[in-house]
Amino acid sequence: MTRPRNSPDVLVAGGGPAGVAAALTLASRGADVVLVHCAPAAGLRVPESVSPLARPLLQGLGVLDRLPSACHAPCYGNQSSWGGPALTASDFLHGPYGTGWHVDRAPFDAALRRAARAAGVRLHAGRVRSVARHGGRWHATVSGTVMTAPYLVDATGARARLARRLGARVVHTDHLVAVAAEVPVTAPGHDGPYGAQNGPERTSLVESTPFGWWYTAPLPCGRHVVMAVTDADLVAGAGLRTPRGWWAALAATRHVRARAAAHDTTAPHALRVLPAGTSRTLPPAGPGWVAAGDAAAVTDPIAARGITHALATGIAAATALTEEADGDPRAQARYAALVGAVHDEFLSARATCYRAEERWDTPFWTRRRTPAGVTGRAPGATPGSSRRDTSTAPGTRREGAR
Repeated sequence: MTRPRNSPDVLVAGGGPAGVAAALTLASRGADVVLVHCAPAAGLRVPESVSPLARPLLQGLGVLDRLPSACHAPCYGNQSSWGGPALTASDFLHGPYGTGWHVDRAPFDAALRRAARAAGVRLHAGRVRSVARHGGRWHATVSGTVMTAPYLVDATGARARLARRLGARVVHTDHLVAVAAEVPVTAPGHDGPYGAQNGPERTSLVESTPFGWWYTAPLPCGRHVVMAVTDADLVAGAGLRTPRGWWAALAATRHVRARAAAHDTTAPHALRVLPAGTSRTLPPAGPGWVAAGDAAAVTDPIAARGITHALATGIAAATALTEEADGDPRAQARYAALVGAVHDEFLSARATCYRAEERWDTPFWTRRRTPAGVTGRAPGATPGSSRRDTSTAPGTRREGAR
């Protein structure tokens, strides 16, 4: 029997990993799902390091073998200079799931959506412009088309556009930003513990500085992106507003500078400022709706758990909707409690992480040493990893992006 085109069982807003994970999970349980997505913004794409823990999630969703190699490259681990000048490392090589990935998000997300379509999810290009509840159904305007559905998933990213329209509020822990630039790979040779002498690096690299920290990782498509991460109000004082100032700050580093020098780079022509703050949506669910991925909670990029968190919360959100549809009145409350518990545990771990850096009494770091300040990482872990990846709890288990 043909189902009404604009009256699915579930309307999922957002075509990233969280939205696709929710859509695939719901479709596998017999739901008719419409996934609304819009084209990604043009410009610089930041590499995301995906934990090996994402592999079983992708496998469970039936998409692991559908991801083309062009959208990801191996990530053998994380390197960091944190709490001292020396470079330390944690690797994925001896874990049960193999290596992680460096992901180029645009082709990665597109591959996920193709897998969703193949699984029976209906894709609709556009954006949900308005949403309201009438007679037990959501009425949503999607780029001029009215759709109705009894259930709704908000996977619109950190702004949580739909959840806020339904009365939820986004609570920010900080206003971290990343000032990023693309660095061309002109001399790929780099002799390091996790990369062949004549090949590109296969690790993420984090280095703390007085104003915050630097992050760099390769993209699968032959590019290299470097980011300076600090609080929004400290960007100007750190000299990061201009390419020349940004390049001078990079030159003051030890390990990130060495990696950039290995690629024979010059100062970038342009910079892009990306939001990177931690936040949560309260509540992340309600009768007939759930928020997933960054629309539910956003974590500091130091944890490198964005994509894994997106997949896990997408799966868990879909499970909550299914349980609610089956008559469980507490399903949404359990999902909200789970999202909150995982986020609280992350905040505690992040506080430990940031307090491990004691070399500088500068605003960025002193803010993170006070009980009410910004907080950060599990003891003994390197930035970009954790002793226990708490993001696996909802629905498993991520990782970093939204």
